[in-house]
Amino acid sequence: MMTKILRSILGAALVVLALPGLTLAEPAHGIAMYGQPALPPDFVSLPYANPDAPKGGRVVFGESGSFDSLNPFIIKGNAPAGLSALTVETLMGRSYDEPFSLYGLLAESIDTDDARSYVAFTLREGARFSDGSPVTVEDVLWSMEKLGTEGSPRYAAAWKKVAKAEATGPRTVRFTFNTEDRELPLILGLRPILKKAQWEGRDFTASTLEAPIGSGPYVVGEFEPGRFITYVKDPDWWGADLPFNRGTQNLDEVRYEYFGDAGVVFEAFKAGTLTSYREANPAKWATNYSFPAVQAGDVVLSEIPHQRPSGIEGFVMNTRKPVFADWRVREAMIQAFNFEFINQTLTGGVQPRIQSYFSNSVLGMEVGKPATGRELELLQPFADSLLPGAIEGYALPVSDGSEANRKGIRAATALLEQAGWTVQDGVLKNAAAEPFAFDILLQNGADEMLSIASIYVEALKRLGMQVSITRVDSAQYKERTNSYDFDMTQYVRSLSLSPGNEQTLYWGSAGVTEPGTRNWMGMNSPAAEAMIQALLTSTDPADFTAATRALDRVLTSGRYVVPIWYSDVSRIAHAKTLHYPEKLPIYGDWIGFQPDVWWYSE
Repeated sequence: MMTKILRSILGAALVVLALPGLTLAEPAHGIAMYGQPALPPDFVSLPYANPDAPKGGRVVFGESGSFDSLNPFIIKGNAPAGLSALTVETLMGRSYDEPFSLYGLLAESIDTDDARSYVAFTLREGARFSDGSPVTVEDVLWSMEKLGTEGSPRYAAAWKKVAKAEATGPRTVRFTFNTEDRELPLILGLRPILKKAQWEGRDFTASTLEAPIGSGPYVVGEFEPGRFITYVKDPDWWGADLPFNRGTQNLDEVRYEYFGDAGVVFEAFKAGTLTSYREANPAKWATNYSFPAVQAGDVVLSEIPHQRPSGIEGFVMNTRKPVFADWRVREAMIQAFNFEFINQTLTGGVQPRIQSYFSNSVLGMEVGKPATGRELELLQPFADSLLPGAIEGYALPVSDGSEANRKGIRAATALLEQAGWTVQDGVLKNAAAEPFAFDILLQNGADEMLSIASIYVEALKRLGMQVSITRVDSAQYKERTNSYDFDMTQYVRSLSLSPGNEQTLYWGSAGVTEPGTRNWMGMNSPAAEAMIQALLTSTDPADFTAATRALDRVLTSGRYVVPIWYSDVSRIAHAKTLHYPEKLPIYGDWIGFQPDVWWYSE
């Protein structure tokens, strides 16, 4: 017996030594973007989870729209909410109480070098898929390649930076990189791991109503496309006793009901069909929540603060369309948007406006102030191509709050004239006598955005523009936005305290022509790509912050989006039987907060 053990040890050592260019490092329980993860190897649970939370019960959410596929990893089809997060596991899991730290899940350890030129993961011996089969190195390698080559474009960028993927032991897999990118070990750690055998002989890119076999806490239960889907707790979930999972995934059932209209979703919540509802409008939060269930104490109103960036939300202009190609036109569109009046009309004026993509955080640019220090140093090589405001400072216009917004309309008119647009017989036209006409595409159920757009359109008509609003169902909306078949539409990009490779998917020039990216505006900015590269390769937190602020300047001064508001708290109305821990993560109500750390208790 001892001889066999010694042979195994020596054999494994020879395999390791035979790997060319391998730098031996100490495997760790976690990894952080900078420095070390906050939690020690023997941590008991995540700091914002209740390790003593009771198990059982259910939560029912409502969604407007529909779904027609159970493959959330491809472009085709529209998958239901929660599918990947609840049923498919990753090698590492994220702590939302740190800007960007990961801890082992399917992988018991992670190994990389100082330069992060490679990453190696060691799988947990007991990791299992929901059908009882083990999660293997072969599954990991296949998943990474399949997602990177045939999956959604969001997976492609990181996979292109992998020079070599190989099994280095029965439970160990190693990825060697061809590009300097310090985030890559973390990105691969968050890739969903699928069961290779399920997809053998099948087209991975085809939409399907067969659920993926995952290793997460839930499996797909009953569902009806477009109407509802239920996720049921796997009683044999392999990861139930991991410290990372302690106090999480407490509910026995998570259900999503689908409705055609957001207003119907709220009525379903009032009627008791749903047990949790997020309210985005503070005016409605103040006035619409006095119905009997609230007064009786059966529904609780909770406000969850956060410290994350505002992100960007508003109306994005598709610069692939000639009408929005000129930055002066885009600035005119921003000047004509009477935020103060719209905010007062729809939310009571209490919502703060999004000032930049990373506003409300340390990563945001200083509004209206010039770039200095390292930010200026990063931007200076692109000074000739940057738009006005990127270096010298940019701030959104502020109206007097009156409906007329004369100051904004005058500024918009002047900018349009500079861009070659003048009013002829009451219609705004260019030198070729072509009218300034465009369409705002909205998804059915986006009632608040429809209200905003309706007020906005009236202001644009005063400029002589011909503007229409088109509403489509969720399937059409996804198809049209994936192919950039719109003039202007609603745009939402949530941003984190740890921007990384996803920024290329959001703003990279490949998205100008490549379908399915998040670059809906069609921006092509070498400066933005250089700032992304700087933040990806930075080894110093101060340099990382400077690069992100510089990127924020490029994006904001690009004038691609007419921003609306953000909320510094999340407002969740929920059944009194649903509870969450007192300790909140820095991300607040973020991915993984509800339902992951919530529990049910009478």
